[in-house]
Amino acid sequence: MPEPAITPALCYQNPRAALDFLRDAFGFELDMLIEDEAGNLAHSQMTYGDGRIMVGNEWSADHKSPRSIGLKCTQTVHVAVIGDINAHCETARAAGAEILAEPETQFYGDRTYRARDPEGHIWTFSQTVEVLTPEQWDANAPGLKTWTREKPGA
Repeated sequence: MPEPAITPALCYQNPRAALDFLRDAFGFELDMLIEDEAGNLAHSQMTYGDGRIMVGNEWSADHKSPRSIGLKCTQTVHVAVIGDINAHCETARAAGAEILAEPETQFYGDRTYRARDPEGHIWTFSQTVEVLTPEQWDANAPGLKTWTREKPGA
């Protein structure tokens, strides 16, 4: 697999349990696992489609699981779902994900849902159900004005 330009790295109190959860709930596949001499997880990577995440331990005062800091997140992970997003949500729910927002079609044509994993990381999953133009986005969401890098006449 080519190296993605951006790879989120998530810290967990129990990264081995996270690997199982992420596989069972969200469909990630283990791509790499490195253990130290004592058999402890030192680093791991998981893939989903052409994306990749790193899953590891809390390893410094600044690298913590949301579970260690009152379930606070400074970022979320966004995943473009392969297959049926409604079924993906139900699989996540059955595996123990807390569904924060049920699947709903957004003004920009994607159907999305949001979930929290057992250690508090927030995940957003989406699937394009209708390809719309930025002008249609603006019409669907009065009060918003969309800017893209594509300029008129360019």
